[in-house]
Amino acid sequence: MKVFVRGAGLTLVAGLALTAGAARAALAQDTTFRGITLIGNYDPTRDKISVAVLAVSGAFGDSLRAIVQRDLDFSDRFTILPVEGGDADAARTGGAGSGLNYSIFKQLNAAAVIQMTSMPTGIHVALHDVAKGQVVNVGDFALPATGLTREWRMAVHRTSDEIARWMTGQRGMAATRIAYIRGSGKAAAIRIIDSDGAGEITVPTDENGISPAWHPSGTMLAYSTYGDVGSRIVLFDLATANSRTLTKAPINVQYITPNFTPDGTSILYARSGENGSDIYAVGLSGNDTPRRLTVGRGAENASPTSSPDGRRIVYVGNAEGSPQLYVMDADGTDARRLTEYDFSDKNYRSDPDWSPDGRLIAYQEKIGPNFQIRTIRATGGAPKQLTSEGVNEQPSWAPDSRHLVFTSTRSGVRQLWVLDTETFRMRQLTTSAGARLGAWSARLTQ
Repeated sequence: MKVFVRGAGLTLVAGLALTAGAARAALAQDTTFRGITLIGNYDPTRDKISVAVLAVSGAFGDSLRAIVQRDLDFSDRFTILPVEGGDADAARTGGAGSGLNYSIFKQLNAAAVIQMTSMPTGIHVALHDVAKGQVVNVGDFALPATGLTREWRMAVHRTSDEIARWMTGQRGMAATRIAYIRGSGKAAAIRIIDSDGAGEITVPTDENGISPAWHPSGTMLAYSTYGDVGSRIVLFDLATANSRTLTKAPINVQYITPNFTPDGTSILYARSGENGSDIYAVGLSGNDTPRRLTVGRGAENASPTSSPDGRRIVYVGNAEGSPQLYVMDADGTDARRLTEYDFSDKNYRSDPDWSPDGRLIAYQEKIGPNFQIRTIRATGGAPKQLTSEGVNEQPSWAPDSRHLVFTSTRSGVRQLWVLDTETFRMRQLTTSAGARLGAWSARLTQ
């Protein structure tokens, strides 16, 4: 209906029930660190740390090792060395459980060795610094008793993220999930998938749901509806699988592009009608009167996203012609155009997302016949183009402010892809056609 509605015209059908407590079910980890270890003069924008992950004995040991290796690889901060069972045995100074022969790992150019040992309640992890020839960090991590479940896998992802923190000082982003829309028409549904592409489920949401957004805690989704069911903003509790309508639009009005504020107390959204669209904010209690933040007077304002500190909002507006990115204060004052470069009525810039570290804003821009992903500093300036192959749209930042998930046709059909903005490495996240409107969660810590 309006130029800024993301993915309008699709029908949602409810699917399989979401496992209760998806964001909280994994057992809390009990770690006994001896401090953060930085191996070498690590530069996250340039360097990769060479890591050997030893085989793990016991039930699910192969899966545990494979997940940790993949998580570290997908962080794009590590090079995983192929160390097989015989190589690992030869690298020990004695029998099983003994120390390591660090000289062999030096020959493999390994900077670190990760040694995991199964325990009745989880795993014990030791990080070896090869150059120092010693264990430099240890931790005990709880795992659910039932292996290979979504909760078990998420607990392993958290372990991977802590291992990454030991080596770089920066926690990884494996323990996250991505919500998105898959399919079209009556076959469309809101889905959730782990950051490594596993554990995909259907969320039992209302029909005609669109534009999923994560609560900062990772315990709730917001989405909007359209069509015969009427336009509403709906909150879905991931622990209980219960939904409630936050606000319902009058006839001939659409509520679109909802997003939570960083403190998790309010929703930003656009109210679209015959006289254009404007941005509003409303509290989660359902008892508050929505606050109008923009006065478009017939123009279109939509897709609001807060800065990490909650002080500013980036959004899309066309008051000056073509859709552009604007930034305003959280109360709706002091609006200014962000995309000052190459300004003309032929440009089309939309779908902004503010990076968690506050530095960059990712968005899509019409370049030639196709949309491509770009980033721009939150203070303005020249943009950086990140994609060029196929149609690339709807970027969403990972909590590490380094990776983006976005919709792309580079494989021939729309799928979700993940991009490392430092190395430009791409990986396909979804395998079923029709995936779009990805939204990356914060780290799921419990």
